[in-house]
Amino acid sequence: MITALLIDDDKHLRTGLKALLDRYTNDIFIVGEAESVKTGIAAIQKLRPQVIFLDIHLTDGTGFDILEQISKLNDKLKAHVVFITAHEQYALKAFKFSALDFILKPVDPEELQLTMNKIKEAVGKNNSFENIDLLLENIRKKVDNFKRIALSTSDGIHLFEVSDIIRCEAKINYTQFFIKNHKPVLISKTLKEYEELLSEHGFERIHQSHLINLSYLKSYIKTDGGYVIMADNANIPIAQSKKEKLQELINSL
Repeated sequence: MITALLIDDDKHLRTGLKALLDRYTNDIFIVGEAESVKTGIAAIQKLRPQVIFLDIHLTDGTGFDILEQISKLNDKLKAHVVFITAHEQYALKAFKFSALDFILKPVDPEELQLTMNKIKEAVGKNNSFENIDLLLENIRKKVDNFKRIALSTSDGIHLFEVSDIIRCEAKINYTQFFIKNHKPVLISKTLKEYEELLSEHGFERIHQSHLINLSYLKSYIKTDGGYVIMADNANIPIAQSKKEKLQELINSL
């Protein structure tokens, strides 16, 4: 059984979430509940849950305050955190860059089931929890031009500078990252998800299967159907519909 703690100031939401967990999974045991920053910290320290369902907005602060205070106590959080949030674009982007799970209000049963499947894979692994630190770093800065990204692989969480990513390639429902001075990294998310995250960082999708960092583009070859040569010497095809846009971007560099 996976032990879990619910931290939310809405009693009805906690009751509803417990009902959904009871209905859709037999692997979760709720060991406690809390409704504030103060009671949440106390519950985490006392109960040591494997999973924390954490609301962002609490009566006396935020879920981020809980993580901050736990960090200041040098009490390294050894739990899988799932944030419960409304449609707050800045927070959602911070979660995605930090490779952290979140559930949108109102809780959708299918979304909850998908999250639970990820939790079952993640709990018990020797993760470094650096993605929690990355989230707090981004929240403190209060900017949305995040410089680092957390990538969650089968063996743990890895943090990289966004500026070191050369390109990304679709592998069915996976994405392979090609990173400066690092071996390729395979992530179980689609290329579309990363296109949305990285488009404001100088990345352009030039083909159905390829997202490139324009900073690492070496050459644009117009013969043989059109392709680009990247800094890692990879030849990347250009979709016909993307050629005009790519030429405009190159001219603006």
